[in-house]
This record gives sequence, structure tokens and C-alpha cells, in this order.
Amino acid sequence: MIALNHIYKYVNQGGTRVFLLRDISLNIAQGEFISIMGPSGSGKTTLLNVMGMLDEADEGEYLFLDQPVKALKEKQRSALYKQHIGFVFQAYHLIDELTVYENIETPLLYKDYKSSERSAMVCEMLDKFNMVAKKDLFPHQLSGGQQQLVGIARAIVSKPTLLLADEPTGNLNSQQGQEIMELFKKLNSEGLTIIQVTHSEKNAAYGSRIINLSDGRIEN
Repeated sequence: MIALNHIYKYVNQGGTRVFLLRDISLNIAQGEFISIMGPSGSGKTTLLNVMGMLDEADEGEYLFLDQPVKALKEKQRSALYKQHIGFVFQAYHLIDELTVYENIETPLLYKDYKSSERSAMVCEMLDKFNMVAKKDLFPHQLSGGQQQLVGIARAIVSKPTLLLADEPTGNLNSQQGQEIMELFKKLNSEGLTIIQVTHSEKNAAYGSRIINLSDGRIEN
């Protein structure tokens, strides 16, 4: 599904090139559950953003579903992202002025779904996450764990093939975090490919493979 070949990412600071990613080569098959670990500043989020097409590598080749991402036009890349990738963030990134229902529906508004199709898809998510009774509530009326559930529901409502999660339990207590990880495990067993960035060894252990980063490199 994903092939990264000799990926480099850097920024220029005062005429000096500072590397965020160094010579990353990595293959990820469909259906895997990958955990990326490493200290702060090791390049975890940068790597996730490159794989999620939120950022672009400066050197190297990135193939997503056999498509060379760098060679794609912006419109093609955007279409590939919208069709195949869901993102879950540590800070939830819900829209405060929208209800739970409306937040989950948001990604569907950018696709060619009829209103009745959108409604059915959102209701399926509300049911799946036991949140039917909370569909008309706003984010500030929910606990952190509930907000993250809405974030995950929003990320997978359009049935992506890849879910990227950046410290998805970082703002949750241990029980809420465990519930989120058990949910990820279930989604993965249903065929969803998941790549998570985490500081937690306990959470990382849910993955079928752990990749350790240090100073922008993969540690062997």
C-alpha cells in the first residue's frame, strides 16, 4: 500500500539545512497496524504528515497504492487523499459550532453523496460508536474521550483504506485511551490499515509492527 524510498525532509535555518527525516525507506502492506515511536523531535509527526499527503518530502519517492505521489497534480493528490485517507489528531480538531452529527458529516459534504446517503452513513457511525443519544450535542458538551470518538467517526465515515492517528490518546485518561486503542484494534480486524504515532509503549503494542525513529532516522 505504501512504499517510501530514501525520503528526506529538511528545513533551512540561517543557511543551515536541518534534517527532519533522513533516508527513510519503509514498506507498509494493506491491513497492517503500525506504531511509530520515538522521542519528541524524532520526526514521527513529520513522517505521518508525509504519508498523509499533508506535507511533501524534499527528496525521495513516495508510492501510495502504486501512485507516485510527487508526480501527481494537486487535484489528483487531493482526490487520492479524500478517497483513501482518514486522519485522527491528538487535539480532536472538531468544529465547535457544529453538532456531533454535523461534525461526522463534514467530510461527506465534499463528495458526491446525496443527502439520504450522507444521513445513512452518519447514522451508521453514530450506531457503531454508541453515540446516537449525543448526535445533537456540541463538542464542549462531551468528555475528551467522547470528542475523540467523534474525531475517529469523522475520519472513517467515508470508509478510507488508511487511518493515520497522531497521538490519538494523548489528551485522554488511561481508561479512555484504552477504549480508543481497543476500537482501533477492532477497526484493524475489519480490514482498515492503521498507522499511529505514540509515546506509549502500551499503545504501541496494539500494533502488529513497531517502527522506532531517532533524529529523523529509522532505528534498526
